[in-house]
Amino acid sequence: MSKASLAVVTDSTADLSPDLVAERGITVVPLTVSLGGKSYLDGVDITPAEFYARLESSGATATTSQPSPGQFADVYERLLANHAEVLSLHISSKLSGTFAAASQAADMVDGGRITVVDTGQVSMPLALEVLAASGMAAAGDNAQTVLGRLRPIQDAVRVYFMVGTLEYLRRGGRIGRASALVGSVLQVKPVLTITEGQVAPLERVRTQEKALSRVIELARQAGGRVCALVGHAAAEEPARRIAEALDAEAETLIMAPLGPVVGAHAGPGTVGVGCYPADLFPLGLRRLSSSAAR
Repeated sequence: MSKASLAVVTDSTADLSPDLVAERGITVVPLTVSLGGKSYLDGVDITPAEFYARLESSGATATTSQPSPGQFADVYERLLANHAEVLSLHISSKLSGTFAAASQAADMVDGGRITVVDTGQVSMPLALEVLAASGMAAAGDNAQTVLGRLRPIQDAVRVYFMVGTLEYLRRGGRIGRASALVGSVLQVKPVLTITEGQVAPLERVRTQEKALSRVIELARQAGGRVCALVGHAAAEEPARRIAEALDAEAETLIMAPLGPVVGAHAGPGTVGVGCYPADLFPLGLRRLSSSAAR
């Protein structure tokens, strides 16, 4: 690679498939998920399908941990040997200590050549930002130019999702403003979003079917052509319904399983979509996976 090139790094909570990561030249630093007394590197030692099967069969609670600064430092040093700069885009600092670990590593290695970003997002919207950044980097943009071009996308990106139960978010401490819904006398199925780096309730509906319909409606309200990524935790059928509903108006449409770390906190049955207006930066991607094993 050219010395003038920019390397794009993210963490495994972006839930990007291995083939897409390889194709777009993205480096992923994995978080760790622990289940049943064993620890696994997210997306490396265990696939989404394996994780959800073990989660269901064990009945145990899965826990997660961020990469160490040393793990990030090793990655940054390797990339800087072949690149002029590194742009590292990560999960919201309100949901994980990953951004802090990456920032510490950047200072350890070469703070002047490494830019670490707290995207305030996770999973689907994080993946979209990373994919856009990788496209800009491939076109020759430097880190500051990419950051400038990403800001409109970060302002416009939206995520709408529903969970099978709020219990996983509550148990893992990632429930944010949705905590007000726990223990409600009303059996509501909330449509959730991410606001100011935290999970937040957007609307309350009475049934899962209505929640799914509302997720689709909200995504379609983005207007015009969109770049959309549909994610699911062992919920392929409703995910496919979202994808089919958006197919005609999506410039980019990706459907993929949520990885073990995100799935550990969101729980099986979670499904949602991240999207932004395609005119901000078209990605030109169509990936509809047929299996959660990817």
